Amino acid sequence: MSETNTPGHSRRLTKAHKLSVAGVATLGTAALAFSLVPANAAETQTVVAAAPVAWSKVVDGAQTQAVQQHLTVQQVVADQQAKVAKAAKAAKDAKAAKDAAAKAKAEADAKKDREQKAAASRSANRAPVFANNLDGWIKEALFIMKKEGIPGSYAGIHKNIMRESSGNPMAINNWDINAQNGIPSKGLLQVIAPTFKAYHVKGTKFDQYDPVANIVAACNYAADRYGSMDNVNSAY
Repeated sequence: MSETNTPGHSRRLTKAHKLSVAGVATLGTAALAFSLVPANAAETQTVVAAAPVAWSKVVDGAQTQAVQQHLTVQQVVADQQAKVAKAAKAAKDAKAAKDAAAKAKAEADAKKDREQKAAASRSANRAPVFANNLDGWIKEALFIMKKEGIPGSYAGIHKNIMRESSGNPMAINNWDINAQNGIPSKGLLQVIAPTFKAYHVKGTKFDQYDPVANIVAACNYAADRYGSMDNVNSAY
């Protein structure tokens, strides 16, 4: 059946025309305009292809997916870098805290050591002061005897001093056998020169008449022979 042209209306597309439109769509041409001119018609009809829109959507979707993948990779890398930076900062902070604690401990130990040395120095330099009388002489002698490990008590020393010299540090015996032998007994506890020399304690004066040196030497001798000056109740 032949087709006729009706004035004012568009011509129908032949099979060949439809294949041409499909080919253009396949090539991805966006909004392609072309003219269809039948062989037996002088009138030119214009058809606008809409098929390329579907291809554009495919292309846009692929580009969007690629961009999303790229952003995802960037985010993963950024997250990893943030984790590494956070771990490095934590390690740095931990080391700083450890170093600070070690420094504080070292400073505290150094301060304690200085304080102990200062206290020891003050103690060493702060020698006790004793009265220059019988009470003070006995107490000073006991102070020295304690450091030297020599036994004796205040009462035992005082008792023997009063019997031997009545508390006179310059007392001397010029009549007994020792005096006859040229080595008279001298001082608070009446010590002869050989005994004083043998039992003299370093740090005290080397003088038989010195009250402290006399007491310490006599107590050292009594400890060696009797166990303690406390055990002496007569001439010794």
